[in-house]
Amino acid sequence: MSLNSAMYSGVSGILTLGNSMNVIGDNIANVNTIGFKGSRTAFADILSNSMSNGSTTMQMGRGTFLQNVQTSWSQGSFETTANATDMAIQGSGFFVVRDTANSANYYTRSGQFTLDKQGLLVDGTGKVVQGFRVTGTTNGVVSNSGTVANVSLGGVQSQPSATTNFRMGVNLNASASAAATFTTSFDVYNNLGGRTTLTATFTKGAVNATGATWTYALASSSGAVTTGNTGTIQFNSSGQLVSPTTNPTVGITGFTTGANPLTMTWAMFNTTTGAALNEISGYSAPSTTTSIIQDGYSTGTLKGLSVDAKGVISGLFSNGQTQSLYQLELADFPSPWGLSRVGGSLYGETAQSGQPLLGTAGGGGLGTVLGSSLELSNVDLATEFVKMIQNQRGYQANSKIVTSVDEMLTEAVNLKR
Repeated sequence: MSLNSAMYSGVSGILTLGNSMNVIGDNIANVNTIGFKGSRTAFADILSNSMSNGSTTMQMGRGTFLQNVQTSWSQGSFETTANATDMAIQGSGFFVVRDTANSANYYTRSGQFTLDKQGLLVDGTGKVVQGFRVTGTTNGVVSNSGTVANVSLGGVQSQPSATTNFRMGVNLNASASAAATFTTSFDVYNNLGGRTTLTATFTKGAVNATGATWTYALASSSGAVTTGNTGTIQFNSSGQLVSPTTNPTVGITGFTTGANPLTMTWAMFNTTTGAALNEISGYSAPSTTTSIIQDGYSTGTLKGLSVDAKGVISGLFSNGQTQSLYQLELADFPSPWGLSRVGGSLYGETAQSGQPLLGTAGGGGLGTVLGSSLELSNVDLATEFVKMIQNQRGYQANSKIVTSVDEMLTEAVNLKR
C-alpha cells in the first residue's frame, strides 16, 4: 500500500512540475511582449494520511499540487519610440479599453495604440481606448467633461480665433524729409479664420521743439477700416512716444464672408501701468519694422499628438496652436492578482479582483503616463532559466520515484518463485 502511495506521490510531482514548466515557457515566450507581466507557480503539499498506533500519530504525505499561478506586477523597463500614440504607465494602474461589440471594458498595461480609419484610438485587438474630453485649461490644469467616452481624434480641427490685440515694433526715421512715407503690412484674422492684410502707412509731418509728428492711415485687404483708420503719433526730442496716451481701437467691418466685425486694440501702452511699451520709436535711423505681434489665428488641421504625465492627449495643429483634447482614464483594482487573463495583453474583471477603481493619471494612487514610450515585459530570462533547471531536476527526481517503486514491486512479486 505504501509503495503505491509513493508512486502516486511521484506522479503528482511529475504533473505539478510539468505545469510549472508550462508557466515558465509562457513567461519566456512573452519576453518581448509589450506590457506583459510574468507569472510564478505556488506549490503546496497534498493533505496527509494520518495513522495512529495508540501513542503517536504519524502523517504520511501524498505528494504535491499546483496551488496557484500568481502574476508578478513589478514595473517593467521602458522603451522610447517615435510613435506619439505609444504610451506607458509608470506606477500602478491599467489603460481602459472598450469592446464596442459587446459593450465590455477590458484593462491592459500595453499602450501600443494606433488610430483606426475612423480616427479612434485603439489597441492591437481593435478595442477603443477610453478617456474624458477636455473642456478647458486653467493655469496649466485641465478640466474634463467627467463623462467617459471613446478617444476619437478623427476630423479634429483647431477653431479659429479673431484678432483682438496687435502690436507693432516700428522705428520712424527722425531724419526723413517732410511728407516722407513708410508702409508696413501684417495679417489679422476674423472669427471665421479669414485672413485680412492690414496695411499701415506713416507720413512724416511737422517737426517742432517737442519732437517729430507722424500721421498714420490704416487700410485692409477685405472689408473696410471704419474705426481708428487714421491718427497722429508724436515723439519727444528723445525719439520716444508721447502721443497718443491711450491704446487706439481699430475696427474692420463689411467682410463678404459674413464674418463678424473685427474690433482690435493697437497696444502701445501697458494697460495695467499705463507706461509706453517703447515699441514705436522716432530715432534718426532708417524707418523699419522690428516686430509684429497679433493674437488671432486661422483654423488648423491636426498634424501631431503629444501625451503628458497626466495622460492628457494634446493636438498639434497646422496653425501653430496646441490644444488639449482628451485625458485618459486609468483603472486600478483592490486585488490585481485576481484579474482574469483574456488574451491580447488584456485583463478582465472578476469577483476576486474587485471592482475597478477609476480615475486619471497621478491621482488616487494611480501612476503617471509616459508618452512616446512602451513598457517592456517584466520577465527576467536569467531567473526563468534557473527555475527551468530546478524544475527539470525535480521532474527527473520524481520520475525516478516511479521507476524505483516499479522495481521494488517487481522484487516483491519475485519473492514467490
